[in-house]
Amino acid sequence: MAKVTKDMIIRDVLAVDPGTAPFFFEIGMHCLGCPSASGETVEEACAVHGADADALIAKLNDYLADK
Repeated sequence: MAKVTKDMIIRDVLAVDPGTAPFFFEIGMHCLGCPSASGETVEEACAVHGADADALIAKLNDYLADK
């Protein structure tokens, strides 16, 4: 299974598994289809939304590991 990193583009994370979307919703990122979101890295999105990128990466990778 793919491993998510902070430098991955959000669109690519969603392509790995669309079930990752709720994790982005949790940090307040509700516009996953907008141009900014689809071109931002996970780290950039976390910075904009005041979220801990390392914590989000851990949650995403835990979720994917359980698949």
